[in-house]
Amino acid sequence: MLEKLKQRTLISIAFAGVIYLAITIYIDFDLLLKSFAKFNLLLIPILLLLSLGNYFARFFKWNYYLKKLIIKVDNKDSLAIFMSGLLMSVTPGKLGELLKAYLVKTVNKTPVSVTAPIIFAERATDFLSLTILALIGAYIYDYGRNAALIITFIILIGIIILTNRRLFDSIMIILAKIRFVEKRIESIERLYHSTYTLLKLKPLIVAVTISVISWGFECLGYYLVINNFNNNIGISWSFFSYSFSTIVGAVSMLPGGLGVTEGSFLLMLTSKGLSTNDAAATTFITRVATLWFAVIIGVIAVIFFQRKFGKISFNNTD
Repeated sequence: MLEKLKQRTLISIAFAGVIYLAITIYIDFDLLLKSFAKFNLLLIPILLLLSLGNYFARFFKWNYYLKKLIIKVDNKDSLAIFMSGLLMSVTPGKLGELLKAYLVKTVNKTPVSVTAPIIFAERATDFLSLTILALIGAYIYDYGRNAALIITFIILIGIIILTNRRLFDSIMIILAKIRFVEKRIESIERLYHSTYTLLKLKPLIVAVTISVISWGFECLGYYLVINNFNNNIGISWSFFSYSFSTIVGAVSMLPGGLGVTEGSFLLMLTSKGLSTNDAAATTFITRVATLWFAVIIGVIAVIFFQRKFGKISFNNTD
């Protein structure tokens, strides 16, 4: 399975290369180089620090979830596991982050069915926090309001259904008649128990608050990049644009939202008066400092994890 994840990551990188090449050809390479030349290189360490702020805030949420499920993992090992998951940022919907559940099993034998809901809860609360930021901007700037409302509604309905024990029991009574489901009742029960625990009102509020803060770091980084090219665009619009584009990319289910997120950035930036080449430079720099920096961090974390625990195995993962 690890080999498949590697292959998918490499395919995503190749796919990104094709997209970025197409954008470069469309814009004019010389004009793009002129835009890059205008970029203040002193911003790079600040952008990377802000991205790290996002990762560490989300790591705090990951640890919070582990404690809610009473899963004991040493902080250093937990950090290595969480950061390893960043390698899977370029998988569709970040579903590859299920890798973290397998790594926890490697460390302390906790069944994957217990920890997998953490990844789902992380994605749900990330989505919810980004839609909150996007929804505020959608009303202020009258852009994408319906899309933000629909996504928010779907997430909330999903959470309500998953935290309704009576509804779950009724569904399981019906599904238990299916032999495939009957054999996996115990694992499904563990999955639901963890999901129910993580999405109750208090942990939901805590997690969404952490997520708003964590994604706020990257929104701020995006604002700094934009401000380098056009200082007439406000911070509130930058937060809205980054949140909205990230959501659109995630909903597409393409690896890392590739192509869709970039396209949304370009469209929204040019609508605010940036030249096409400046908008492309802003998009490239932002994606390197967020998406691709996360992949690099993930690669390093996986190397450290395997040095301590040996080659990652996916056998008997219930």
